[in-house]
Amino acid sequence: MNAEIHVATGERGLERLVSVCERLLFRHRLAVLMFFLGASLLLGYKALELRPDASFTRMIPTSHPFVANYLRFEEVLRPQSNVLRVLVENPQGDILSKEFLETLREVNDRIFYIPGVDRGKLKSLWTPNALWAEVTNEGLRSGKVIPDDYDGSPESLAQVRLNIQRANMVGSFVANDFQSAIIRVPLLERDPETGQPLDYGAFTQALESEVRDHFAAQGVSIRVIGFAQIIGDLLSAASDIALFFAITVALISAMLYLYCRCWRSTAVTVLTCLLTVLCQLGLLSLLGFGLDPYSILVPFLIFAIGISHAVQNINLVMSEMGRGATSLEASQRTFRVLFIPGSTALLADAVGFVTLLVIDIGVIQQLAITASLGVFVAIFTKMFLLPVLMSYVGVSPRGLRQQSKRDESSWSLWRGVAALVQPRFAWPLVGLGLVLLGLGYYGARDLKIGDLDAGAPEFRPESRYNRDNAYLLEHYSTSTDVFVVMFKTPQEQCSRFPAADLANRLERELLEVEGVESVQSLYRTMRFNIMARNEGNPKWAEFSRDRYVMGEARTGVPGELVDRDCSIAPISFYLSDHKAETLGRVVSAVTTFAEKHADGDFEILMAAGNAGIEAATNIVIKQSERQMLILVFLIIGAMVWLEFRSLRVAFALMAPLYLSTVLCEAVMAQIGLGVKIATLPVIALGVGIGVDYGIYLYSRLENFLARGLDFQSALFESLKTTGSSVAFTGLTLALGVATWVFSALKFQADMGLLLVLLFLWNMVGALLLMPALASLLLGRKGR
Repeated sequence: MNAEIHVATGERGLERLVSVCERLLFRHRLAVLMFFLGASLLLGYKALELRPDASFTRMIPTSHPFVANYLRFEEVLRPQSNVLRVLVENPQGDILSKEFLETLREVNDRIFYIPGVDRGKLKSLWTPNALWAEVTNEGLRSGKVIPDDYDGSPESLAQVRLNIQRANMVGSFVANDFQSAIIRVPLLERDPETGQPLDYGAFTQALESEVRDHFAAQGVSIRVIGFAQIIGDLLSAASDIALFFAITVALISAMLYLYCRCWRSTAVTVLTCLLTVLCQLGLLSLLGFGLDPYSILVPFLIFAIGISHAVQNINLVMSEMGRGATSLEASQRTFRVLFIPGSTALLADAVGFVTLLVIDIGVIQQLAITASLGVFVAIFTKMFLLPVLMSYVGVSPRGLRQQSKRDESSWSLWRGVAALVQPRFAWPLVGLGLVLLGLGYYGARDLKIGDLDAGAPEFRPESRYNRDNAYLLEHYSTSTDVFVVMFKTPQEQCSRFPAADLANRLERELLEVEGVESVQSLYRTMRFNIMARNEGNPKWAEFSRDRYVMGEARTGVPGELVDRDCSIAPISFYLSDHKAETLGRVVSAVTTFAEKHADGDFEILMAAGNAGIEAATNIVIKQSERQMLILVFLIIGAMVWLEFRSLRVAFALMAPLYLSTVLCEAVMAQIGLGVKIATLPVIALGVGIGVDYGIYLYSRLENFLARGLDFQSALFESLKTTGSSVAFTGLTLALGVATWVFSALKFQADMGLLLVLLFLWNMVGALLLMPALASLLLGRKGR
């Protein structure tokens, strides 16, 4: 009894709140419009200052132990992690010509002076750290690959070829066919001149204009592989993303006009949705944020949310005006009916975005913040601005006639749906839902974490970046997927026999793991040096217990293989690919070895290199995915319960969303799409947006039930109004994002496909499965 009194008191409190807001809003319409005009001008001006923003550290889970270890020893590990490989190819022949080597030197010099390059660790045939060594009768000799007395003569070119072979650079810095050479370009996270985070967009633009375009005009092919180039290509594709956004907006606007046949309400609705996006971007700029390549699609999602809510508003205004109300009266009644369910639905959308914050990857957390700001703006524009605008423009007579025709034409459809979800027919629908759920579980059993394709999965296989990556894999022996293990010892102990012997055993064991192709380390170099100092006899290519022999073998080792204190020795394993299974096998093998063999003096730490960081990312995503989904469903379910005060209603609304999520995962598994940074947010966003349908429909159903109608009649009346707008919204948004499958960016095409499926499945679930569950759980009267 007390609980019923408490609920009734709460409902009366909400009614009073809605009544107060209604009076304030519609009695001061001009003031409301002036407020939104001023806010729009201010935020629109700030939106002009918004700039693309990307950071290496925001793309990785910085609190994961692997990444924490990398950041701890970043100075020595940078050449194997945030690094570009610039391939300079001679299409006319091999690299050993005077003209080409001079061109290679010019490329090297131009890259050297681009801000953001770690110049001390830059390496190519022309840099001083490119050294060779050999054993002669007189002892050990060494020198630069391109010596100081190089003059471009045939003799000098022959000497360079010999030095390249002595330095063991064939397959790593020089192509196996000698037609191209690599410049390895480690990058600094902060621009040394400004102290600001490195602007990857500006960096890649400089690389494009000063290197790629400049030397292409001279007949030299330049290829670039690495994280920075991926980000740069994504940022440069912003114009394509904007084009698809414009196409989607135009398509949705046309569909909206065909639905309501009123240009005034269509224009007001689209303008309000675009204003929401503009204010969102302005707030981002005001708070000091930018748009990274993955958040650049969020404005469309905010536009889609706006359309979803605006269609409900238009539909009810049309319905009220069709009964003889003025545009002002119709807007007031619509506001009164939609304010609570609309606000609840928008808050549910926000919750879907906020739960992404549990994923400890900066780019996903920024996406969550970006989207949440958009929903925050949408609460004001959809709940307050749009009703006021509609009170002025209303719906044209043609639009009202269209509404009447649509009601008549859809009468039999909605009558059939209402009859279909009666308890005697609802059981087969629920049974079909359970069958689909079982098929979804079966299909999703092979869902993988991480990337499943070679190269950069953000782009299509025929993209320039993936063609460049394929060229490197075809013409070089070393892979672009590098997993770096940090072998830590006490100072000046890394070259002693106990450390070298343990590291050597680790290397041998890892080389037996499927997917590990080769290894590069201090210890491989030391064994070569020991052999070289013993007349090149292979039987001496073993470690010595004599510390002087081991110390001498460490002399002249490149700085990327050991730090100055001889306490960190990176061991780089080159992998066949960066698929989740390969990375998982490597991580498991290193972990098992470390547990068995590492002691207090020696530590085996993971991981750096692009493959090591991706392994950490996969681990974080795998740990966070279920946690995120559980939070999404629990929190949104709790909000639905607070709205309708019924666990049975909450279950009826949330079950179709869960079915859609499972089916979406099954489709991802079947088409070879892994759970990763680009796809993980889509599911949370789909749940947040999809719950809108159910909230609006059940809210109208509840209103008719409160008037004394039985469940089937109340559902029929709800479907005639809200059901039509739900069907239109689902189909229109699905059609709008379907255009994304033609995008040159594969990750945008993937997101488009997943959103199409979620929009459609959530729509069908709200119109069929939710009423079927409600009729079974609530009884014939729905109480």
